[in-house]
Amino acid sequence: MNISFFSENIDFQLFNTVSIQKWIEEILLDSKATASTLNFIFCPDDYLLEINRKYLKHDYYTDIITFPYRQHPEPLEADIYISIDRVKENATNLGVSFQDELLRVIIHGVLHLLGYKDKSPEDLARMREMEEQCLQRYREAFNPG
Repeated sequence: MNISFFSENIDFQLFNTVSIQKWIEEILLDSKATASTLNFIFCPDDYLLEINRKYLKHDYYTDIITFPYRQHPEPLEADIYISIDRVKENATNLGVSFQDELLRVIIHGVLHLLGYKDKSPEDLARMREMEEQCLQRYREAFNPG
């Protein structure tokens, strides 16, 4: 399983890379999913806005866009773009740490690949529940104390 992290047009370095890779692998294994390549690309708002406009025809800022390489779900392969600007603003607005919000957005992209949706109120509630379960698992495994 190849889980990689990149930065594009932004000076950003992910914290605890190895822990986050292990966490994602554990979530995928628990879901009985296989992945070959997951690329997380951290970028600024304007970079992700251009992607949103060009490929999705949406003219608004977003925190994440997930591009699976193929429709058939396995093995999972995707590029997952994350706006660091949006994550910072979300963290401030939600009163949570930047690290917690970034982890939530990272796992949100993974959950989309696993088939979770967030368009209807019911789907969004289930997505939030799964995000929280995954975040709790990260805290217990990698932030003991």
